[in-house]
Amino acid sequence: MKRRATIKDVAERAGVSKAAVSYVLNDIRKVSAETKARVLQAASELDYQPDFTARSLTKRTSNMIGVILPLVDASIANVMQENTYYNEMISAIEKVARENGFDVLLTGLARPEEYRNWVQKRRLDGLLFLGLFPASIYAEMRSMEVPAVLIDTYEEHTGKYPSVNINDEKGGFLAAEHLLSLGHENIAFLTTGLENPVEVHRYKGFTRAFQERGMTVPSPETAETTHRLESGWMIGKKLAGSSRTAIVCTSDITAFGVIRALYEAGVRVPEDVSVTGFDDIHISRYTTPSLTTVRQHIMQKGTAAAEKLIETMKGHPAAGETFDVKLVIRESTAPPKQ
Repeated sequence: MKRRATIKDVAERAGVSKAAVSYVLNDIRKVSAETKARVLQAASELDYQPDFTARSLTKRTSNMIGVILPLVDASIANVMQENTYYNEMISAIEKVARENGFDVLLTGLARPEEYRNWVQKRRLDGLLFLGLFPASIYAEMRSMEVPAVLIDTYEEHTGKYPSVNINDEKGGFLAAEHLLSLGHENIAFLTTGLENPVEVHRYKGFTRAFQERGMTVPSPETAETTHRLESGWMIGKKLAGSSRTAIVCTSDITAFGVIRALYEAGVRVPEDVSVTGFDDIHISRYTTPSLTTVRQHIMQKGTAAAEKLIETMKGHPAAGETFDVKLVIRESTAPPKQ
């Protein structure tokens, strides 16, 4: 294997000191244009790649942004491999980070000590939090003074960190109002738990649609796990034998599980039961039936969060932002059977 070129090799090839090479590579204007050209030529000929670990120790920066997800069953694999919401979000974050000279490091955390160890070990320049975390994590964040931006967070204990959200309450309202306007009355609201503020806001919107019509609000149905195909499938099996004529899901991935369970039980969508999702992940338009869902611009949200973090890292305070949502009507909803 070919030996990796060092800064000493570049200096010898260019006929300059190691300090001069360092000045050029770090864009410090202490050398002449001629010297800079020789150093860059030598670095190119030797295929020299800077040692970012050593550079981070010297400059106390790593050019790395950490993206943190809540742990589910001791791993983020369960949500990452099924729910492409996270894939779309992270791809937007990575694009902005790369365009600004940063790499992205991804992990799942649950305890404050894990957070401190991970941030210190990796010397992360900034952090993006995707989802709900305990108050102890945010307390640890504040003690370390690492720039951070939050995504999908409403909790008061998050402090003054900027958060990028969507109008979740409006999304729940749009889904319920659409089904009510079709003539459905016995509608299930499927949630992964109302201890999550995002789910709470979506249920508030769902509730408002019934209240504005003077109708009794159905109690929510709670799935046993997070947004996964299996959780939707399990609750779908339960609802297949019920009198519900429509189901509002708080994620597309859960809706897909519900539709599969209904299909296995001989219940047709939308002829027997209408189903709505939330997110409008890319595959929603290609399933059979294609999914009626509340569209949030996932890429736009990830892009905004990453841009706000980079501005914060530069010392420019960033404000939080809430994006609008819209209902996309496809094949999975129809008027109830007469």
